[in-house]
Amino acid sequence: MPISVIILTYNEEKNIEACLGSVYGHAEEVFIVDSLSTDRTLEVARKYTDKIYQHAFENYSAQRNWAQDNLPIKNEWIFHLDADERVTPELMDSLSRVFSDSKIGADAFLVSRRTIFRNRWIRFGGHYPVYHLRIYRKNFGRCEARLYDQHFTSEGKIVQLEGDIINIITPDLKLWRALHKKWAYLEAKDYLLSTDGSGANVNSLAEPIKKRRIYRYQFYYKMPLFLRPFFYFFYRYIIRLGFLDGWQGLVFHFWHGFWYRLMVDIEIFNARRFR
Repeated sequence: MPISVIILTYNEEKNIEACLGSVYGHAEEVFIVDSLSTDRTLEVARKYTDKIYQHAFENYSAQRNWAQDNLPIKNEWIFHLDADERVTPELMDSLSRVFSDSKIGADAFLVSRRTIFRNRWIRFGGHYPVYHLRIYRKNFGRCEARLYDQHFTSEGKIVQLEGDIINIITPDLKLWRALHKKWAYLEAKDYLLSTDGSGANVNSLAEPIKKRRIYRYQFYYKMPLFLRPFFYFFYRYIIRLGFLDGWQGLVFHFWHGFWYRLMVDIEIFNARRFR
């Protein structure tokens, strides 16, 4: 298919082969943009592609946009992936049907993401399906300039595809905690720097993403500091049936829906207290 896949990597020797294997033989070209890995990531990647580039990581959106602006991309269509993601055969079939038509009635595509945590599909708690814009015509898409929770934007016609991107999470909880503390700081900074009440211009976001962003800034962040993580966890785990995800769901929804949200509030509180 006339698609250029762009995969970001940093020390992903455990994940990159499965990711590349899910698109190998389907997409016309696959690029690796590596943030100076120190493990076997590039050695493994070379079995699938010779289009490997290294660029120091600043943040997710800067890396994505650098790749789009600087790689020798020959196709009109771009597909963005992370190394811990895999493309399902159902999604590949959907893309195959789209590109078998001489007239593609879209400029960008929404894809649902399926989270696998500790070998369990997290299906409840409002976590599936969650749609992301990942595939678009090169001149019709861009990653929004945010420090965290960046999404791709498009001014063109957006169509939803069947099939999922699978996101594999098998974390060392100590490392996961450190990453979430970093992300909480960045999200709090984004929130405090927001001047339009939405954290960013939402007009070019796809509708499902736009609704979540508006909900977060116009409703969630209006709730009392430090109380809202409790409400949000109750909403996800009880009202949205997160408890049906088993013990893995308890860990995931607690960390993702309570602990992380609490860390964001702590960062907001400290920033306001000491400024």
